Amino acid sequence: MKHMPQVIAVMTPFPHTVNIDDPVSSAVALMQAHDFRHLPVVEHGTLRGVLSERDVRTATATAAEGEAARLRVRDVFHDDAYTVEADAPLDRVAAAMAERHVGSALVTKAGKLVGVFTGTDACRALAQVLRERFPPPQPGHDAA
Repeated sequence: MKHMPQVIAVMTPFPHTVNIDDPVSSAVALMQAHDFRHLPVVEHGTLRGVLSERDVRTATATAAEGEAARLRVRDVFHDDAYTVEADAPLDRVAAAMAERHVGSALVTKAGKLVGVFTGTDACRALAQVLRERFPPPQPGHDAA
């Protein structure tokens, strides 16, 4: 019998984090080095929110000349990040992300960050479901 997968099955595990007092430039370097668009933000080991590539773009575009270099993560991040437990049903997480117009969910287990679920993760999961539901024709068989 098939069942709804939990978000932990398709999230990106062991996410990198950025400290709330780090310069935004350090966060950007980390994002670029690992091809991320969302970074969980921590303060003294406690999860505080999320920093997105969009947050950085908006903040640096509106910063006064010379101010962008002095921005800290705390100046830019969202402290109201969408957070879910690792056993949350995937359909509910995806629906909530769409409803909230957010690109990521921070995934926790017993209060500790264990992963990030992003739109990219959702697309990978959808592609897998579609491949299983609609397998490509086998060589030598007609694709009617």
